[in-house]
Amino acid sequence: MSQHGVGPRAVMRSVAFLTAGVLAVPALAGCGSEDPSGKPLAGQDVQPAPRDRIADGGTLRWAVDSVPDTLNTFQSDADATTTRVTQAVLPSMFRMDASGRPERNPDYLESAEVVDTEPKQVVLYKLNQQAVWSDGREIGAADFAAQWRALSGKDTAYWTARNAGYDRIQKIERGDSALEVRVTFSRPYADWRSLFSPLYPKDVMGTPDSFNDGARKKLKVTAGPFTVKKADREDGEITLARNPRWWGEPARLSEIVLRTVPRDKRAAELAAGTLDLAEIDPAAARRITLAARPHSSGSPLMGPGADRSAADSLRSWAVANGSDEDAADEETVARKKLRKAAVKYARQQRALSGFEVRKSLEPAYTQLALNGAEGPLTDERVRRAVARALDRKEIAQAVLKPLGLPAVPVGSHLALSGQAHYADNSGALGGQDTKEAQALLADAGWVRGGPVKEEKKEEAAGPEGEEADDSGEDNKAQHGPDPAGHLARDGKQYQQHQGGAPGAYAPRGTAAPANQEAARLAKNGKALTLRFVLPSGPGSQTLRTVADRISRMLERVGIGTEISKVSDESYFKDHIASGQYDLALYSWPATAYPATDARPVFAKPVPAADGSLNVEQNYTRVGTDQVDQLFDEAVATLDEGESRSLIRKADSRIWAAAGSIPLFQRPQLLAARKNLVNAGAFGFGTPVYEDMGFLKKGAKPASGPSAKASSAR
Repeated sequence: MSQHGVGPRAVMRSVAFLTAGVLAVPALAGCGSEDPSGKPLAGQDVQPAPRDRIADGGTLRWAVDSVPDTLNTFQSDADATTTRVTQAVLPSMFRMDASGRPERNPDYLESAEVVDTEPKQVVLYKLNQQAVWSDGREIGAADFAAQWRALSGKDTAYWTARNAGYDRIQKIERGDSALEVRVTFSRPYADWRSLFSPLYPKDVMGTPDSFNDGARKKLKVTAGPFTVKKADREDGEITLARNPRWWGEPARLSEIVLRTVPRDKRAAELAAGTLDLAEIDPAAARRITLAARPHSSGSPLMGPGADRSAADSLRSWAVANGSDEDAADEETVARKKLRKAAVKYARQQRALSGFEVRKSLEPAYTQLALNGAEGPLTDERVRRAVARALDRKEIAQAVLKPLGLPAVPVGSHLALSGQAHYADNSGALGGQDTKEAQALLADAGWVRGGPVKEEKKEEAAGPEGEEADDSGEDNKAQHGPDPAGHLARDGKQYQQHQGGAPGAYAPRGTAAPANQEAARLAKNGKALTLRFVLPSGPGSQTLRTVADRISRMLERVGIGTEISKVSDESYFKDHIASGQYDLALYSWPATAYPATDARPVFAKPVPAADGSLNVEQNYTRVGTDQVDQLFDEAVATLDEGESRSLIRKADSRIWAAAGSIPLFQRPQLLAARKNLVNAGAFGFGTPVYEDMGFLKKGAKPASGPSAKASSAR
């Protein structure tokens, strides 16, 4: 999952202190009669409308982060826009419903079921008899087989990012008719519904050359309500056009244009009329909400006296830096600039009144990651103390309550509320408890106000031999005694230590130092200070706010933090993936197939041939053999109830290991033109592209909970 805006997608372990004797894992949720999966905390917000109220034609201009480097979703550089395109133009045997659970896609499948389990698992797909590729050829077994061979991992000439599930297939053959596909597995595979979604034509999957290069910049053959008309990387646009060979309900829109627009520019682009739909940040959401309200006087930004006070402030500055005459000139200039800015802002606000904010919760959660590979966090007791110091409810409320979204902490690493595998297993670790956190730290040998060894620091010379200035805002430690500016360039942690005798603790009976409660914990001459790495980009303000709260919570139990802000571009590559951090915030997407998709995120790192550790996507480097075994059992169990129980058990063990602490489900905020329907904050659900469009003049949207429910399909 990405950090709140940036991050990967779900494509050195120190000595473990996790033992059966240490843990008290509660009875698993789901063993009783009550379903612990619950309901989604927030539903879709897409302005649903039946198709007969939607105008025929029109272009939807939709903001995206980038034009992707590839349109092949199985390659490592595929991104969220790749997924958006493939959802609109390629077959998916299963898609996600509003609760984040897989459902059969009737446009492509009449049915799909396990028809044999002995001696091998066999899944029989019965295809929609109208399903054809855009070149007129029927979708069939040849396409399934080509995709299996490309993704099985047996031919290294295919540059694939993942082969999970496809590596368990033994053979694919035609059934009793051309509309039937029989897939035989060499090993049982519980997540078989995850396969062939999307399905590429054999033209793409048939050879390594076509797989590696043929689908990077264009898709000649498609089979969805839209086709790829043009992918212009120079202009930053992808244009999707109605597919004339589409056999399902015809797309209401003529075109969808996916435009690259930076997030901090989207409010201005919406106001300029160049966008109809855009994911936005909370600041832009507030502007759009404000634009919908009537204003009695003055500009919508400033009341009648606001320009006066601003000019007074500028006049005071001018007086301090020049003559009264200069000040008068400055005031005149300031007034002109202020009025010009106010007029521009007012014009934008009037334009933004044609939009509304549609909000839900993303199928992704933000977590606090604790690097268990080196430093104090190699000790499970310290990781657990960090977790017990956190008030996760307070953090969720700080992020979600101002947005009017449910502020409920996430209780699982492997699913979100409403999904089949969800259960709140956080009890395996325990909630916020300052005394328990302090007891864990004491048990690990960390002493409040203990002696800290002083180390010599090399002076960094600035221009003309002056000492370098570490006072820049981004280099200041927000919490703890020493600035992050003293960290080495390679990200290794260095502590600035207070004076004191090296090594051992003070003799029994020694008077406690003054202000001991405020003193940092120490051990073996080192203070307990953790390096907290954060992205510095404009879209990361929420993460920095969360980090500030976490730092204050840790401060109460004696743990210091050094905030280190790094560029968004280097955040994952140079810090998270390489393990150069103690604490970090980033997100993972939810999945309906955790046994397959979540295993590499929590798998125990293993030594590679060159002596390094293969961590897959487990950037906390915390894992256990037991968790791996539970994942392996869950993915090979065809009994869905038993598989869910195993996943929940694995989640309890992941909580207990305290390598990552789920905090909150990410907010999903979209600005949408008011007459745009069946589009917006989709939540868990897969968008239904053919139902998107603009209302006919005078038509009203439906009041139902989802576009699909209210559509005449």
